[in-house]
Amino acid sequence: MKTLLLFTILIFFGCNVVLAEKPLDYAGARKIFATKIVKQGKNAGAPDLPPGDIFQLIRYKSPVGKLAAYLTKDPEDGKKHPAIVWITGGDNNSIGDVWSARSKSNDQSASAFRKAGVVMMFPSQRGGNDNPGKREGFYGEADDILAATNYLAKLPYVDPKQIYLGGHSTGGTMAMLVGEYSDRYRAIFALGPVATVAHYGGHFIYHNPKDENETIMRSPAFWLDSVKSPMYVFEGANDGNWDSIEWMKENNKNHLVQFFKISGHNHFSIIDPLGKILAKKIIDGKVELSEKELEGL
Repeated sequence: MKTLLLFTILIFFGCNVVLAEKPLDYAGARKIFATKIVKQGKNAGAPDLPPGDIFQLIRYKSPVGKLAAYLTKDPEDGKKHPAIVWITGGDNNSIGDVWSARSKSNDQSASAFRKAGVVMMFPSQRGGNDNPGKREGFYGEADDILAATNYLAKLPYVDPKQIYLGGHSTGGTMAMLVGEYSDRYRAIFALGPVATVAHYGGHFIYHNPKDENETIMRSPAFWLDSVKSPMYVFEGANDGNWDSIEWMKENNKNHLVQFFKISGHNHFSIIDPLGKILAKKIIDGKVELSEKELEGL
């Protein structure tokens, strides 16, 4: 395996971060990098069975074996529908209840999409739930999400040209990384991500945190120039990850990546109102956003 060459040091929110000399893009970097996992996450157990009238529990084929996912049932209307792969926050390797009613101030199921008629898929990833494979924490999981997307695209009730990717919190960070890795999606929506996984303080990572290259390969801030599909990054102005996101905004040179700070909302309350706006745009087939549209959200 080739190693990444270290050539400079950035002062990144008070921490010394060694920036690796990059190949042309994130996909190229992944081809010459081999991660080393040094710890295991907790076993979350088998995923809950969803109510049959909303979701079905399926298993999709990934590079590490068959992984669990929740999937919107076929509406049986003979039409092909737009779809979104959604990555939840926290332990995003595992999936749980995304069907029970939630408060609008904290709807981590992002139910606005399915209520608007967008097909939803919630893929678990390697090492989560009762899945095969080892958790890699924001790395190999990207291949699982792409495998889930391929499964989704083959469904007779999904329009393969209208597949979106979204996620919240750790799921937002994961969505950014997948969007930097692949141009597979019509657009990417990242709610409340972080610029570098170092900002998680050791949570949700399974590599050696002192290995700068391992951290860089999991940190969206270093790969914004690799994004080839429209990517929209959001965070509430109150009690969220905006300080981390703002660094990305100020240093971003890729016009395909846009950042939005949502006044009057926090890390959780942005999900429902944003979901309603984004779902409508997906159904209409025109996903473009402006600061003005989000005023007074």
